[in-house]
Order: sequence, then C-alpha cells, then structure tokens
Amino acid sequence: MYSAPDHTAPLDAAENALINDSYQQLKQSANSGRTHPLQWRTGQLEALKALLEQHQDALIQALHEDLGKSVAEAWTSEIGFLLSDIKHTLKHLKRWSKPRKVRTPLIAQPGTSYILPEPLGVVLVIGAWNYPLQLTLAPCIAALAAGNCVLLKPSELAPATSALIKKLIPRYLDPSAIAVIEGGEAPTTALLRCHWDHIFYTGGEAVAKIVMRAASEYLTPVTLELGGKSPCLVERSADIEVTARRIVWGKWMNAGQTCIAPDYIIVEECIKEALLNALKRALVEQYGKQPLRSNDYGTIINASHLARVRSYLGDHTIYHGGVIDEQRHKMAPTIVLDPNLDSALMQNEIFGPILPVITTTQISESLAFVRDRPKPLALYLFTNDATLTHRVINTMSAGSVCVNDVMLFMANPALPFGGVGSSGMGQYHGSAGFDRLSHLKSVMVRKFWLDVALRYAPFSARKLAMLKKLL
Repeated sequence: MYSAPDHTAPLDAAENALINDSYQQLKQSANSGRTHPLQWRTGQLEALKALLEQHQDALIQALHEDLGKSVAEAWTSEIGFLLSDIKHTLKHLKRWSKPRKVRTPLIAQPGTSYILPEPLGVVLVIGAWNYPLQLTLAPCIAALAAGNCVLLKPSELAPATSALIKKLIPRYLDPSAIAVIEGGEAPTTALLRCHWDHIFYTGGEAVAKIVMRAASEYLTPVTLELGGKSPCLVERSADIEVTARRIVWGKWMNAGQTCIAPDYIIVEECIKEALLNALKRALVEQYGKQPLRSNDYGTIINASHLARVRSYLGDHTIYHGGVIDEQRHKMAPTIVLDPNLDSALMQNEIFGPILPVITTTQISESLAFVRDRPKPLALYLFTNDATLTHRVINTMSAGSVCVNDVMLFMANPALPFGGVGSSGMGQYHGSAGFDRLSHLKSVMVRKFWLDVALRYAPFSARKLAMLKKLL
C-alpha cells in the first residue's frame, strides 16, 4: 500500500525550485516549436498508448488501492476509456490539424483565407481523485494532440495512482515537454502562480473559483469540468426493468463518486412502487444481497468523504441500504424516499452511494423542478414518448442529455463533454478537445497585383455606395 506524504505542509526551497524548473523547461520547449510537428504529436500519443497497455496490471492495482475499483471497472472507466480516446484521436488528428479553408469576400480578392490550429503553449492539467487516471490523462491527450507542452498535477487523494503516473510518464513521454508534479494544496497554489497558456481543472465548484481567480491574473483561459446535481426523470411509459438496471449501473459505479452519475430520481407517482421494487431487484442482481462484500463494488475515497456522505442521511426515510463499514470506507447502495428539499442531501452534489427518489404527479412537474435549479452537468430521461423526448432535448439546458440510459454518452469520443453554467465551462473529448486546447488562428494571404483604390481616402458618395455593396 502506498503511503501518502503530508501534502498540507508548506513547500520547501527544493520543491519550489522543482516547480519553477519544470515550468521553465516546458516554456522553453513550447517556444522552441519542438511540439508542433504532427510526427511529434502522434509519437507522444502512441507512447501514452503503450504506457497504458504495458502497465495495465499496475494501474489496475493502484486504482484498487485508491478506490476499491474492480478489474472490470478500472478497465472500462479508466484504461479502456483512455485507449479509445487515443485511438480516435490518432485516426483523425491529421485532418483536425490541417488548415481549414474559408470563403474570402470580394473586397479582399485576390486572396485566400483559412483557419490554422496552432498550439496554445503550456497547459496545466489539475486532475481529480474519483477517476484519477482518466481525468488526468484525458485532458493530456487533447493537449498533446494540439501540440502543447503539459504539466500534470494528479490528485493527492488518490496517492497510489498519482505515484504511478509520476513514475511512468517520464519513461514514455518527452520529459522536456511533459512533466508531473505531485502534491496537494501547497504545490497546486504554487503552480497557479505561474503564467500558463491554459488551465484545465476537474473537480468541485469551490476550488474552481480559486483556479479562475488565479487564472485571471494573467487572463489565462480555463476549462472547468465540475459537476452538480444531475437529475434522472422517469416517465410512466418507460420500460421499468431496463430503466432500473441502467440507473443502478450508472449510479453505483465507483460507489457513486462520478460527476455525471444520476444524483436524484424524479418519478411519476403512478409508477413509483414499480420502479423502487425494480431498483432493489437490480441492486441484488448486480451487487448481491450483501453489496459491501461484492468485489464489484468500490470504496469511498477516504474517511472524511465517508463522514460527509453519511451526514447527508440525516433523518431521511431510508428505503433501502444505509449499511456502513467504517473500517473499509464503504457505504452500501442507499435509496432515500422523498427527502426534504432544503436538506444538505438535496442542496449539495451527493458524490456518493445515496440516491434520493422524489415523487411528482406528472412529468410537467418534474421538468419544472429541474428547470428551477442550476443547470446540471447531465440530464437523464427515461421514456417511450417521442414528443416528450423532443421537448426535453430542445427545451432543457444541461451539459449533456441522455435518453433511456445514463452516462453512456461518455463512450462516444465524437461527442464533446462539458458543463454549462455552474456545472462547468469548456468541452473536450475528440475534436472538441483538440479545438479547445488549440488557438484557431485566422489567416488571410493577399496578392499585390490588384490594388483597388475604392477603400482609400478621399471618399465620395459613389465610393461609399460601392463599398456598401461589397461589404
């Protein structure tokens, strides 16, 4: 078991020097242009692919130490996810990086106009603990594809995975262009004092505000992948058994510690009992009658987060679950019925294995309930009603919308991922990530041989009339 250092202690001179030296090296590499060629970019992505393939066992073990992830969950949600992202990026990178020709207006003829994606420079990636491999390396894939230098700051709350990233990255990737700094608040604060060309942060709203304040000192653009309370609406025409299986799969993956997990269900009264019974059956099918003993069910990241999640139970009515194993940082999948809407359970993102179920009489009430709250990172709808589906997709705002399933849109690298409003800003995955971490430079190239005097002073009424037609 990896023993984590004290990340709350202030940095000493050597640690400050390491951060400064790493930053300066990355800036020097970015300025040299060594990361610009397509060959360098594809080479780094191939090397990252090799790292993931050749160290699967070690990575799976680290993820198990940090979060109790099973082999299957570690593969599908972390390693396999990243390999799919790399494969998709390598397939399309040549096309993404080409100049994108656009129309040149008559007044600028003869000439050509195009958009040229170019690297931003040096990108800081601050990873998250709940998917400590995926959420550190997926932004790195986009940054490398766009030709940037990258500094990775894995989460200190997942120390085994962080240590392995620190150990493996220099062995496979260009150490002059990709660096890893471990640690908690002190090194992160020091990193945020540097002048980055882009900061990519995944985590909670409170730290996101600190990141934005630091970025504002240099007017540095940011991508913030946050979270919030992602609602799951179940309408009376839905297939209840399939709905329950899919909700259970998505909600209790990683013990509920997923930013796009269903945070609460809103169900119509007429199908409430059927859904609750189906959820219980699905839980037993997937995790057994004693889920805390299941090899497929994960742990809460640490004692502090377990205490936070347990406090959400309060005096709510527990329909199912609620069993806690303090020693192993585990809480059984738990369903709470009709919670107090002013409680911490319904005011905060749960980020744990508790699923509140709220009852309404009709779907219009459910939509109004969601619309009155901050825009979610994900919105889920289960229904066989095509009219309702169209209505929700076209009138409800969310980072992503998924109909008749949960979280599976993440498996499509062609779909951009990101929040809206307080659930985040900026999108990535696939071409969206490439564009996000590139500067799309506008270019116009003109000829000397035609130089019409129309645009030059002195102006006349006739000139102005002609200009109005051309512009």
